[in-house]
Amino acid sequence: MRGTATVFFIGLLTITQSVNAGHGDMEELLVSAKKDTREFALGDTVDIGADSGQLLRKVPGANLNSNGPLTGIAQYRGMYGSRISTHVDGSVLSSGGPNWMDPPLSYAPAAMLESLVVYRGIAPVSAGQETIGGVINATTWSGDFTDGELEISGRMRGGAQSVRDAYLFSGGVVVANDKHRLKVSGFSEAGDDAKFDDGKILPTEYERQRFDIGYGFRHKEHTLQFDYGRNDTGDSGTPALPMDIQYIDSDLFRARYNFHGDQYEVNAKVYYSDIGHGMTNFELRQAPPNGAMWRRNIAEGENIGFSLVADTRGWKFGVDGHREEHESNIDNPNNAMFFVENFNKAERQVIGIFAERQQSLADDWLLELGLRYNNVSMDADVVNGTPAMMMPPAAMLRDNFNAADRSSTDHNIDWVAKVYYQASSAMRLYGGLSRKSRSPSYQEKYLWLPLEATAGLADMRTYTGNLDLEEEVAHEVELGFDWSQNGLSFSPRIYYRDINDYIQGTVSTNMPAIMFVNMMNIMNGTSNAVPLEFNNVDATIYGFDADWRYNINDQWSMDGVLSYVRGERDDINDNLYRISPLNALIALNYNSGKWGATVETRLYDSQNKVSASNTEKTTDSYALLNLKAYWNVSNSIKLGLSVENITDEDYSDHLGGYNRVRGNPDIAVGSRLPGYGRNFSARVDYHW
Repeated sequence: MRGTATVFFIGLLTITQSVNAGHGDMEELLVSAKKDTREFALGDTVDIGADSGQLLRKVPGANLNSNGPLTGIAQYRGMYGSRISTHVDGSVLSSGGPNWMDPPLSYAPAAMLESLVVYRGIAPVSAGQETIGGVINATTWSGDFTDGELEISGRMRGGAQSVRDAYLFSGGVVVANDKHRLKVSGFSEAGDDAKFDDGKILPTEYERQRFDIGYGFRHKEHTLQFDYGRNDTGDSGTPALPMDIQYIDSDLFRARYNFHGDQYEVNAKVYYSDIGHGMTNFELRQAPPNGAMWRRNIAEGENIGFSLVADTRGWKFGVDGHREEHESNIDNPNNAMFFVENFNKAERQVIGIFAERQQSLADDWLLELGLRYNNVSMDADVVNGTPAMMMPPAAMLRDNFNAADRSSTDHNIDWVAKVYYQASSAMRLYGGLSRKSRSPSYQEKYLWLPLEATAGLADMRTYTGNLDLEEEVAHEVELGFDWSQNGLSFSPRIYYRDINDYIQGTVSTNMPAIMFVNMMNIMNGTSNAVPLEFNNVDATIYGFDADWRYNINDQWSMDGVLSYVRGERDDINDNLYRISPLNALIALNYNSGKWGATVETRLYDSQNKVSASNTEKTTDSYALLNLKAYWNVSNSIKLGLSVENITDEDYSDHLGGYNRVRGNPDIAVGSRLPGYGRNFSARVDYHW
């Protein structure tokens, strides 16, 4: 298999120097004229996967760290998690749980997604507050105002897939005229444990429901919109993590205002979310044989934020803020006396201000400059737990944490400089420089007891936080061009990012933490490694990515994506953890307008450049073959069919994590989780 994939990659590298594929109606990537974003419109696909983050694999440089069917964490050019600024309908959403079982994109379910936009490369300072790893914007369906008369419109979507006997159903209705718009929508989806060539992946069942209502008012240049959403996730597996989802109950509020004048535009928004999250290690998976090791974690998270942006004559000014607060309490239903205050009122607040300018220097030159200041403040209350009442090492960790100054304030400066040169009608050159920063997450700072509450790292290691962490600072250079002529186009980018004070788990020298893990090993008969501690190191991330198109004729086209990223520690000879290997997508499309089909190959090289610090395992190369087709039954009805992994390939996604579930005869504990087997799916869309 490895030799086969290598041949595919050599062929791909040859092809992409000369051809550039065009997307058919079924898998269209809508690219802006400046090619600075990649927009995926879900209505142009036949996908029905529960995790909308799966769409990222169609974007150059992007991928997904998958810890479960609803728990995909976005990765872009080697960075992931809180390093990527993710917005859902304009709101910034911080995960309600300490292990990111509800990452931001889980609040934009694929069943309701309208579009997914990824900023290509260096994001402008106006795109978000802490954008060191990139920016993703997800937009759910909301309907439109009309030109005058009252109209009722809507859409319905249903689908099913075989690999997990899953279904989804969604629907929405909009009643609108030129001044008022009322939207009501909802969906329900569920699936059983996923199958692969040798058995089942336990537990990967899931269930989720969502309800939304919104009202918009428009008068001349003014538009005001109010929205409320209720997202309920039930029993859902996360086999790469030490616990599974018992429930995630989320209330989401937002209000937006837009003024669109002749000379300037103003956008304002406020948003709030309240998230309750329960997780266990004994309900969906085989419970620990020792009842003393049963664990339940009840977490709560709140988000509140705002932004005010004015855009006029090439200038853009703005101020924004985001505040999050988290609590996480661990107990044991078999022992009412056991508790651990994992996080107690852990607060993080960012207030930012920015200015941005686009300026034409000459007929063929365009300059973009941006400057941002972020004030990041953090704090947390005192903690306690049964281990600290019974074990001296845990008591020392608690007392040291409670006695320390847990508050901090960072003053972070970001800047961006990008230049574009239109060399000819077919060629545009691009160069960018930036300085981007990110302050630590609350997990990295306030995790006081060695645990795996690490925002979904899923490396099977315990960690402690570090109150003395400095902010990460990345300096990046990016070069590329966009070429398009005679139905061919090619948009490659190369980049180099030097990161000072990169936050990484390193082997702990904290003796109480080490002693605590050793004592727990003796008590429970386990063999957990020496804990890691979040520390500042230096790192480098570099690579290249490209997308290409070639329109053969009016019906036939080809398209593809190529991505490579390399992440290295600079302080020691080691690689960064959970970095996607060299990968590519090649597709051949037929589109008649009435119906169409796509045959695509997904290629992943082996990943041998793994992190010794995280005891990361290598993975082999593989190739997947997929077939997708659509039929426009009428102007209102579209049918989609697909077969994924046609050859039922046995493979492991490098970003898929390790099995944490005992009692599965098909997958050993600690081994790589396998990829899904052959999957037949169908989707029907109806709109009026």
